[in-house]
Amino acid sequence: MKKDLKFCFGAMGCGKTRKLQGDYYSKIEDGFEVIIMKPSIDKKAEDNTLARDGEKIKTTFLIYPDTNIYVLIAKYLLERNLDFILIDEAQFLKEEQVEQLSDIVDILGINVICYGLRTDFRGELFPGSKRLFEMADPIESITRQCSCGNNKTYNMRLVNKIPSFEGEQIAIDGIEATYESMCRKCYKDTKKKILSKTKIKNS
Repeated sequence: MKKDLKFCFGAMGCGKTRKLQGDYYSKIEDGFEVIIMKPSIDKKAEDNTLARDGEKIKTTFLIYPDTNIYVLIAKYLLERNLDFILIDEAQFLKEEQVEQLSDIVDILGINVICYGLRTDFRGELFPGSKRLFEMADPIESITRQCSCGNNKTYNMRLVNKIPSFEGEQIAIDGIEATYESMCRKCYKDTKKKILSKTKIKNS
């Protein structure tokens, strides 16, 4: 069977974690050995994956910034079989960790499916997502329609319910800020409107 490093990406709220959970249950039912991992920087639900409908599944491993995923899985294989690794919030992986995932596929012969965002609230690629686009075999876009009818592709950060376009790249949903996904056009229109108001206010 062909082994893949796959990246499933989409904007916030498009159902990435729900898809991961559905894939997990389907593969278990099909007789595969499957584990779930996620970066430790994602504090939502602690060591669980949490979909927006409230469904939780406990992760087997949290991935810390200094975790060598290849070594971790190689040790895991000494005592257990493994067919699939599903990784939630993959945009938070370090670039070298994505490379380790590719070695898990190519050397250890295990399928890896990553689920995550493409870009941050500024419309810029996360380092982990960038490397996944460069290295992943199949890439799948998970889409959801914006109110205008276009596909949602951008994530707008809201601080005190006001759109914000400055700050650190990583601010986890529900911890430091909230987010609203929308299409590129609506994002650009909103940004133009907010920045125009700010300019008038400061003039």
